[in-house]
Amino acid sequence: MLWPADAHSIALVGTRMAGLRPVVNDEQLALLRILVDRRRSLGEDHTRMVSQLHQLLLELIPGGAKKSLSAAQAKTLLATVRPRDMVGKTRRRVAAELIGDLERVYRRSKEADKELKELVASTGTTLIDLHGIGPSGAARLLVEVGDITWFPNRAHFASWNGTAPIDASSGEQIRHRLSRAGNRQINRVLHIMATVQLRNPTEGRAYFDRKKAAGKTSMEAMRALKRRLSDDDATATAAAGPGGQRGTATGSSATDSHPPAGSSEKSLPGPAETQDRTLLPAVS
Repeated sequence: MLWPADAHSIALVGTRMAGLRPVVNDEQLALLRILVDRRRSLGEDHTRMVSQLHQLLLELIPGGAKKSLSAAQAKTLLATVRPRDMVGKTRRRVAAELIGDLERVYRRSKEADKELKELVASTGTTLIDLHGIGPSGAARLLVEVGDITWFPNRAHFASWNGTAPIDASSGEQIRHRLSRAGNRQINRVLHIMATVQLRNPTEGRAYFDRKKAAGKTSMEAMRALKRRLSDDDATATAAAGPGGQRGTATGSSATDSHPPAGSSEKSLPGPAETQDRTLLPAVS
């Protein structure tokens, strides 16, 4: 409950103080959140069904099926199975039902990806131009970050998403370790980006190789790459401006020119928040 005196104080602050950030109730971001959550749910359903199908095929076919199994491949494989006992027949029937469910999930996922791609493009963000990020990843970044101007600089953004390293030096040995804090959903998007870039001849691959040549371990080089991608994402997210509209994040240094090459080795600028920091206001 908001008391009259509190309301009066808030009104005074709003009228007399300069530089306050506006509260944005952005319909685009609300739509993106609904769609990206639905897409994630479809992905989780797909993973669960594939796991169940593998278990059934392992009991129906010696050696089971290969790990990366599509619905069409599973259907072809299942057609070769003709169990005679009731248990085997039931397994085959349930497996066939799962394949049908997987086909439906696949169709819905394609439709969700198409809708997300169109909506993300309409925000004006340049996130989808980055190698290794698709419509779902771009949408997740937009809805989780909300307003990039909340972050004073790239270092604070990296702290929030868990890509800023933690100082683990001992004596003269200078070392940093991976942070387990921060927004794990954004961290996952960055990890996928890094993995995709490492599989292709990209700037990310070249950066990783340079870190390895400089004496970093594979894990350290991967951590540094994720931090660099975090810096790139901060810039691309800011291209849409507060509330997902095209523009510049005025008053924020998060979109300043690229930081020094050694920024990936700098530790946290401050305590990282352990919970998701969703800046999008609630939508009724």
